[in-house]
Amino acid sequence: MKTLYRTDYVGDITPDMDGQTVVVSGWVHEIRNIGKIVFILLRDRTGIIQIIGKEGVVNDDIIKSMSMPKESVIMVRGVIKKNQESKSGFEIIPLEITNLNPLELMMPFEVTGKVPADIDVRLDNRHIDLRRLETTSIFKIQSTILNSFRNTMLKEKFTEIRTPSLVEAATEGGSDLFEVEYFEKKAFLAQSPQLYKQLSIIGGMDRVFMIVPVFRAEKHNTIYHLNEITQMDAEIGFADHNDAIRMLKNTVKRIFSDVATNNNADLKRLNSRLKEEKIKEITYKKALSILNSEGHEIEFGQDFSREHEETLCSVVSNVLIVKEFPSSVRAFYSMPNEKDKQVCNSFDMLYNGLEISSGAQRIHIPSMLIQSIKEHGLNPENFDFYVNAFKQGSPPHAGWSLGLERLTMKIANVHNIRECSLFPRDRVRLKP
Repeated sequence: MKTLYRTDYVGDITPDMDGQTVVVSGWVHEIRNIGKIVFILLRDRTGIIQIIGKEGVVNDDIIKSMSMPKESVIMVRGVIKKNQESKSGFEIIPLEITNLNPLELMMPFEVTGKVPADIDVRLDNRHIDLRRLETTSIFKIQSTILNSFRNTMLKEKFTEIRTPSLVEAATEGGSDLFEVEYFEKKAFLAQSPQLYKQLSIIGGMDRVFMIVPVFRAEKHNTIYHLNEITQMDAEIGFADHNDAIRMLKNTVKRIFSDVATNNNADLKRLNSRLKEEKIKEITYKKALSILNSEGHEIEFGQDFSREHEETLCSVVSNVLIVKEFPSSVRAFYSMPNEKDKQVCNSFDMLYNGLEISSGAQRIHIPSMLIQSIKEHGLNPENFDFYVNAFKQGSPPHAGWSLGLERLTMKIANVHNIRECSLFPRDRVRLKP
């Protein structure tokens, strides 16, 4: 779309436009002055183009105006000229350059990356960090993940829903909740949309999905955890955990395919190689056997550590589903396995050594649900609204959740999850 400030994005310009006059706008990525020639590399969200001011070709006033700090916001009206020495095969000869907003503060770090900056400095100045090509690539990939998830769900006839972020009680148990004042009542930020997506299934919606923020008041200081994350959730009526696993596999495969197709340049920039992955399945008990044979001392009933997850992926498959976990380490609503009451119909997906998804078949029998709530040390009275819904006719159902930031982190080959949240919230960070 042509505007006052732009006729074309950099990425839309081709050598075939040789001789045409265009208007481009963006930031000064680099500037070089080599005597009689001044070069500006102008960057917009689609790429970088070279603006060349040469004495005798370009007006002297324009050449003088090209001496400005890097990251200045400029508009350039000029003529496209083929140039085989340029990376893009063309450049712009400027007819007019306008500094749209002269800088008043120094840049906090070097956007081109020639001088590395600490991650906290970059996050403190996230609006500047987003100008880095690597940072932009992370969020382009994340956008593709979100679109791929939504399109897959819609293709499979799921209905998108929204669930509340404010709740009256813990939805998954535990004490790691953010408490808030809600008029005369006590409330909490939701740690999961779990109960509400189940109520939607009970209500007859049959297949639902959502993309929602969730909040965990866990006092972590690791490269894998955030206190506000985005979940991509799906819930399926008249289904068991095997149905949910099949849907999860199909969804993740589609995400991998879409990112590989649409974000090839971004993956290269981040030194990430996304290949076609074979997703394997093993039971929790089989995983224990593998881990113990690899020198890990782990007993039945223990959850996996990050080291355990890395070992399983390296030994079995880079993308792995572990199923039938002990009921004691899973949420109270996980359906016990019919053949082995020690375990439940639950599962995790591991990708490149990190858990990215968790799911299960849900308990839909009220008496069984009440018993499980008690066994997990919770008070059934706090879940009356939830349990009563099952007393009014609930089908068997199952579902899962995919962590957006963790999946982005692994696909983009990023080593700190805070890089994959636009404005991350961790134990100490509440701004910007």
